[in-house]
Amino acid sequence: MSASSPSPAALVRDLAFAYRGLPVLDGVELAVRPGEILALLGPNGAGKTSLMRLLAGRLSPGRGAVRVLGGDPAADPAVRRGIGWVPQEIALYPRLTVRENLDVFARLAGLKRAARAPAVARALERTGLGAVEGKLVGLLSGGYQRRTNIAAALLAEPRVILLDEPTQGIDRAARTAIHAVLGRLRGAGAAILLATHDFAEAERLADRVAFLRDGRIRLDGRLDTLLATLRSGPPEHEAALSDPAGPAAAAALRAAGFHPAGALTWRAADAVAGGRDGAALLDYLRRAGVPVREIRVREPGLEALYLDVVGVAPAVEAESR
Repeated sequence: MSASSPSPAALVRDLAFAYRGLPVLDGVELAVRPGEILALLGPNGAGKTSLMRLLAGRLSPGRGAVRVLGGDPAADPAVRRGIGWVPQEIALYPRLTVRENLDVFARLAGLKRAARAPAVARALERTGLGAVEGKLVGLLSGGYQRRTNIAAALLAEPRVILLDEPTQGIDRAARTAIHAVLGRLRGAGAAILLATHDFAEAERLADRVAFLRDGRIRLDGRLDTLLATLRSGPPEHEAALSDPAGPAAAAALRAAGFHPAGALTWRAADAVAGGRDGAALLDYLRRAGVPVREIRVREPGLEALYLDVVGVAPAVEAESR
């Protein structure tokens, strides 16, 4: 490790975990350093949430070591106090205001009376919730609720922050606000592990990405380096459809090397359909009965890398994402 590379704030070595006798994680190696956002990507059931719960100290490994801030989070409450855990589910009291929720969570975090009000004020400021601090959480939008969820995790000034799908189901404005919060936390030196299915989110935020499938890390590296290597190859083709592809059209798209990336979007990461250019490919697909509106040619992104590493097409997202 170079002198310019800080020691990991969170580290797992040869990690294995099973649930009711079924293996979930096996041989996982991962490290997150201060001032870094690591995006954890993988299909549903890959073990992402279990890995984060192990790092949060909510579960104990069957084999291997979990170290956060130099200690064992499952065994040491002091270590757990240094971890901000933001689960995918909203864990708030809907009949309390934002400020009242944060005061409750400050008490649960063990903060002394004199420390609670300043901690709540800092959390409100960091997450931009001042305008709604007096509103009942149950009446707020999903974006504000998720920001409140994050604020509750920041009350004890954690140095390691674990977020499981923090922007799921919210609009773009709320997503942008949460991204700004995470950027400020990284700038303050926090080590952040972010589990997400949103490739644009990972590209925007992450310094590193790790791909998890079937309980194992398949690739772990700096995002800029991985994308530079990927973009040295052929461009990505995107077919924008006017209507969803029926069975025959879907078969034609797959035969041309495309995979679904949305209700009206199909992508191919390689030269497709015999090396045709965009215009020829458009004509080819239309002749095959595909309701294609246009062909876009661009540099491949993280989604293409995901497909290459994980080996399965990512879940189809809504077009608004």
